[in-house]
Amino acid sequence: MTETALTASRLWKRMTPEQRFAAARAFWLDDEATDDHVQAVLLISQQKKFRPKTVISLDADRKARHLASLPSLPDGLAARTLIVYHLAEQRQMMGAFLDALGIAHEDGLIQDDEVAPDPAKVGAAVAQIARQFPTASVTLYLSTLLCQDPQAWRMLAEVVERAPAV
Repeated sequence: MTETALTASRLWKRMTPEQRFAAARAFWLDDEATDDHVQAVLLISQQKKFRPKTVISLDADRKARHLASLPSLPDGLAARTLIVYHLAEQRQMMGAFLDALGIAHEDGLIQDDEVAPDPAKVGAAVAQIARQFPTASVTLYLSTLLCQDPQAWRMLAEVVERAPAV
C-alpha cells in the first residue's frame, strides 16, 4: 500500500467475515500446521477468556468461528492462515494465474523459489482471472502474493491498491 506496507495481519483485518471463516477453517483442517495451531489455541484462549483445553476440544468449525472473529492475528499466523486457505480452496485460480504468467507450478504451487514474473504479462493475467473468479477472491490472492514476496510481486501493488476492498 502507499503509506504502510501490506502485511498478512493487515490483510486479515481487511478480509470479510466469510473470507476469514473460510481461511480459519482451512487452517484448522491442515494437519501440517500443528505448531501454528498451538499458537492459535493460545491466542483464542487469551482473547476469549477460555482455557486452552476448552479450545482444543472444540471441533474445526467452532475453532474456525473463534479464530475468524479475532480482529487481528500476529503476522506469522495470519500469513500461514492465508497460505493454507489458498492451497485448500483456491488452487484453480492460482493455477490459472500462474499459467497466464508462464510460471511453472504444480496445481497452483510455484515450483521455483526464485520466481520472477514478467511484468508485461501481469496485466493480462490479472484480467484473465478477474473474468473467471470472484473479485474478492482475486484481490485476496493478489494481496497474499504481494505480502509473501513484495519484491518479486511488486508490480501487483498498483493492482491491489486500485482493487475494491477485500
